[in-house]
Amino acid sequence: MYFSKIYGRRGSILLASLLVGTSILGAADDATTAAANSTTTGTSAVQSQNEEIARLQAALAAQQKQLEALQKSMEQQQKLLEKAMDTTNAQQTQRPNLGNVASLSPMVPGPSPSAVAIPSLASPRPQAAPAAAGGNPCEAGAEGNTVPPYLRLGSVCIVPIGFMDLTSVWRDKNAGSSMGSNYGSVPYNNTTNGNLSEFRFTPQNSRLGLRVDGDWKGVHFIGYNEFDFNGTSGSNGITVNNGAFVPRLRLFWVDVRKDKIEFLAGQSWSMLTPNRKGISALPGDLFYSQVIDINYVAGLTWTRQPGMRVLYHPNDKVTFGFSAEQPDQYMGGSAGGSSIVLPSTYSALAGTQLDNAQNIGSGNTVLAAPTVAPDLIAKIAFDPNSKVHLELGGIERTFKTVNPSLLTQHFTATGGGVLLGANVEVLPGVRLISTNFWSDGGGRYLFGQAPDLIVRGDGTLSLVHSGGTVDGIEATIRNTLLYGYYGADYIGRDSAYAADGKTLVGYGYTGSANSQNRVINELTFGFNQTMWKNPRYGAINFMGQYEWLQRDPWFVALGSPKATHDNTIYVNVRYTLPGSMPNF
Repeated sequence: MYFSKIYGRRGSILLASLLVGTSILGAADDATTAAANSTTTGTSAVQSQNEEIARLQAALAAQQKQLEALQKSMEQQQKLLEKAMDTTNAQQTQRPNLGNVASLSPMVPGPSPSAVAIPSLASPRPQAAPAAAGGNPCEAGAEGNTVPPYLRLGSVCIVPIGFMDLTSVWRDKNAGSSMGSNYGSVPYNNTTNGNLSEFRFTPQNSRLGLRVDGDWKGVHFIGYNEFDFNGTSGSNGITVNNGAFVPRLRLFWVDVRKDKIEFLAGQSWSMLTPNRKGISALPGDLFYSQVIDINYVAGLTWTRQPGMRVLYHPNDKVTFGFSAEQPDQYMGGSAGGSSIVLPSTYSALAGTQLDNAQNIGSGNTVLAAPTVAPDLIAKIAFDPNSKVHLELGGIERTFKTVNPSLLTQHFTATGGGVLLGANVEVLPGVRLISTNFWSDGGGRYLFGQAPDLIVRGDGTLSLVHSGGTVDGIEATIRNTLLYGYYGADYIGRDSAYAADGKTLVGYGYTGSANSQNRVINELTFGFNQTMWKNPRYGAINFMGQYEWLQRDPWFVALGSPKATHDNTIYVNVRYTLPGSMPNF
């Protein structure tokens, strides 16, 4: 009884086994003695006794193996009992103000998703936690001693997102645009800045943020936040004696998917931004090139703005999307692009009813220009396999102004554009990309290089034709990513006479400023070299990019340069944070 009390059921089994083994040993001894005394028995009897002895010896050997197995089981049970007692004692002595925490040990996540694709190395990636009974891996523990590649909070997984950059920029002309290229304002050779160069160091492209994933009753949700340090600042301390770079919100959205329906709300990349995969809003599933330039490539349609979208996934190859996004009545003046010329009777529209990109810091509110309706975007993506992505999209935009001198007189115009893109892997690790856009009134989606509209002398609105293209190649060779792109913007001529019937206004007319561009061309190529990468510690990359940029105006005055161009060289060192999401 005492033995059973101490060791439980397994102890009773061991005791019974020992008694059975003793009985077998006694029987074997008796049989051996009988065989020795029966020397006068016949040959057949001796053989029968020998066979019986062999059977008993085999049974004894089998019983011995069972005893050894039971002994090992008892030892394991004893260790588990001691571990449970230690855990109970630790819980009893824990301070109550520590609360219930999953782990007091620090977690080191694995490799991080980055806006720039990093070629994978041979170092092993930590395995994601297995899914829990409810299908949410964030509710399951890690296998063995594997360090989870994410943080856990409650029943959600959190991955720190970001990288630390130091970028050097050299231009052979002083465009005064810091890290990002102002495509529309490259200085001409007959200007002061056209005869100066610029060199800068900047950490402003560094990014920080987080991604939250979880499953709840079959609904998968993602929360995404990302910001950099390219915010607008009025402080001279940025360059004089204090690098007081201002944080800037890039992305802040939530996405929810249930079966075939998906919904997203917040500030995200516009759905008019080309995709690499489906119609996903995740940066890694978008195409905005692999360049270091934070204004990416001329001819690319993109912006980051508030809005909401609904996606329908009939299967894993096709996605339909519809979004309503932040509108803007843009007359030019942003990112180096030229503004339109307004009739004198409607000059008050600038910065009040039409966005001239001059309202920030001038006493007006950032959202000074009114808007009548959101920009409506529809898109379909076709991904027959991992090597091919095709997409077709369209946008509708509505504009409205009122005559400041006659408030009952309203002017409206409706325009739109079409997007067509392809991203195809033609060889292992080699992809060809082409994205093309043409519009009436969609100029601001070409990174503000083209105005959306002009105002005629009678106040009516005319939408400016504009378009862009980006065509290129990307190749991943072991730890190196190589790329090259050609990009171009085209801004159509749109002019009218002012109320006097003599003065030309609008964009691209005879006598217009040489800042009103007709075409902007860019050729660029570069590399992204992964120097070191570990799923538990992050990655270090070394990058370089060369950029040739040219712009041609609509009107060239006598004796003035017909065009201008500059050369830019980027060198960048980046440390990327570790981290990755589990498999849902």
